[in-house]
Amino acid sequence: MQEFGQGDVRIAGKGIPQGQRAPGCQFGQQPVRQRFDSVFLIGFDVGARVCLSTYPTMMGLIEKIKGGEKRYGPGHFDLIVIDEAHQSVYRKYRAIFEYFDSLLVGLTATPRDEIDKDTYSLFGLEKGVPTDAYDLDDAVGDGYLVPPTTISVPLKFLRDGIDYNQLTDEEKEAWDAIEWDEDGTERDRVESADLNKWLFNKDTIDKVLKHLMRNGIKVEGGDRLGKTIIFAKNSKHARFIVERFNEAYPYYKGQFAQLIDYSVSYAQSLIDDFSEANKAPHIAVSVDMLDTGIDVPEVVNLVFFKIIRSKTKFWQMVGRGTRLCPDLFGPGEDKQQFVIFDYCQNLEFFQENLNKTDGPTAKPLGERLFDSRVELIEALADAGEPHEALIKDIKTRLHDEVLGMPLDNFIVRAKRRSVEKFRDPKGWDNLTLDDRLTLIEEVAGLPTAFEDGNLPAKQFDLLLLTTQLELLKQTGAFTRLQMRIINFASALEGIDNEPLVAKEMELILDIQTDTFWEDITPEILETVRRRLRHLAELIKPVERKVVVTDFEDEIGEGTEVTMPEVSSGVDKARFKMKVRLFIDVHRDHITLIKVRRGEPLTKQDLEELQRILIKQEIANDTLIADLEDEGGLGRFLRSLTGLDKAAAKEAFSTFVRRHQLNADQTEFLDLVINSLTESGYVDPASFYESPFTDLDDMGIAGIFDRDQAKEIIQIVRALNDAVAA
Repeated sequence: MQEFGQGDVRIAGKGIPQGQRAPGCQFGQQPVRQRFDSVFLIGFDVGARVCLSTYPTMMGLIEKIKGGEKRYGPGHFDLIVIDEAHQSVYRKYRAIFEYFDSLLVGLTATPRDEIDKDTYSLFGLEKGVPTDAYDLDDAVGDGYLVPPTTISVPLKFLRDGIDYNQLTDEEKEAWDAIEWDEDGTERDRVESADLNKWLFNKDTIDKVLKHLMRNGIKVEGGDRLGKTIIFAKNSKHARFIVERFNEAYPYYKGQFAQLIDYSVSYAQSLIDDFSEANKAPHIAVSVDMLDTGIDVPEVVNLVFFKIIRSKTKFWQMVGRGTRLCPDLFGPGEDKQQFVIFDYCQNLEFFQENLNKTDGPTAKPLGERLFDSRVELIEALADAGEPHEALIKDIKTRLHDEVLGMPLDNFIVRAKRRSVEKFRDPKGWDNLTLDDRLTLIEEVAGLPTAFEDGNLPAKQFDLLLLTTQLELLKQTGAFTRLQMRIINFASALEGIDNEPLVAKEMELILDIQTDTFWEDITPEILETVRRRLRHLAELIKPVERKVVVTDFEDEIGEGTEVTMPEVSSGVDKARFKMKVRLFIDVHRDHITLIKVRRGEPLTKQDLEELQRILIKQEIANDTLIADLEDEGGLGRFLRSLTGLDKAAAKEAFSTFVRRHQLNADQTEFLDLVINSLTESGYVDPASFYESPFTDLDDMGIAGIFDRDQAKEIIQIVRALNDAVAA
């Protein structure tokens, strides 16, 4: 069920019959505390009527045994309510809900098209079609929430960056005096993305604060700015905003605006104070901590002072201002709206990218390491030269990890047959294709007691495993990975005062020579991995020097912008539901089959469907015209049907046959295919964004060579264009 606002608590409460028990699972401590302390009497006593838990806590409780019996058996609960039921539910915690035999209700304010396909499958639903939906428009119309007024405010530096040639003579002198870094680097411009990251410009902050204080909604008869949340880019940015506010408004004595994020030890106390109408702080400057889950009805101003590209996160942040607040401005003068001040063009972005989704999530690091080792076994076995010793070592390492998987664990138990097969050393003797698929699809990622070192060590493992694979496949990506290993060695050389580093200095220096790489083998790389992995944690990231400037910025007039996806007389959500029902009934229609299979559509195909939709009063001319502005009827239908997975794989089959793909490349293509299958359309520009950049910071350019990337983009564009007659 999709809901927008605080209705999740009320729905959960009404859904619990007298005498029954039901846990609600939710991430984070603040939402758990604030939302439920005043609603239920909570306890973890086995006899408690209502249990409230985070996902990790419940996973631990399921495993607890007391008096020889499970503390929470499969039939313990009659009803389970999942709050924030979106992508992470399936990826990490689905086993909880498969373990308990109970009714299941999922609640989320995440846009329905952003929710992961496999999360819908947990409830037996088609992707994008929740059991019920209660959108912002519905809630506002029914009087349960208030609508936003959205103001986009242009700032020159945040949009265009700072150019030396456009500064005044006095400002140029100040620029020339700046020490940009320890190396004496000279600059002639600073990009907009660097502002509020490592360069903080006083006048930019001051103009935003002045605009907010002048135009924000006021309370107390207009004498005081109403409760306000400023969403900052990072903790340094947030701290700088508070400093500039205190300097500009000293008479508030440092209490009116406060930093509230995870770097503040007493953040919970500040949140409690912010939640009280007449108590300072009245401006909460936050990084991530107040983006979701915080319920302060008095909030009337939201300031977007950072770029947001996740539609899910954007709508969660908008939700902070939607709560009703009776008598906020005096007796009988209720809160009727709240204002969003956007200084970073987020509103324009989501208007232009209405169909953008966050995409599927990447696999966890441990699972990727397991997959890479399985793939490396195959690559070594197929190589012309013998690598028996290395293959044996890798199999032993994977076998140890499988041995650490506890069979009585409720997650492992579901894959017990596969796990038991590979707990037997003989199961590793002759790995077939089916065996490798079972290891990757069934065993990889299961909980294990095997200890594999810290995060930096495992990240280094993945780098070396990937390099070994690229070496065996002789692809162009090897050179890029080689440079990363050389840079790693160079960083270690810089901390030669560490005894552990000094001990390996001969190898560290050798890696940085050309001769080391002349006759490189997978075995040599394995030696590098084993000897240097424990040193990875000693390399500390070099923080960019913070630069503070005071160049005069330009702020434009705020312009009211239509809220993305908030309807203007047309309920597109219900239209989508009607079309989905139409698709179910007419799924064998030749045009819909073409849409699903990625076959080119003709103008006559689309005109025929359009005629049927209008005749059956599912659509009208206005809706059809609106669709044309968003890519046309064909793309809209594809977004609902998705692309047939077999058709998506077939589109890439020639590419896969012509190139020997490594683990990262295969996973990248899997992400592309899954995205096409789920949403029917993929913008190639997203290949340079998350989740594709989770595999490599450069996205597609870091995983494939130029010609391969170009070919992939051409394939995707051909599939996208097939629905445009």
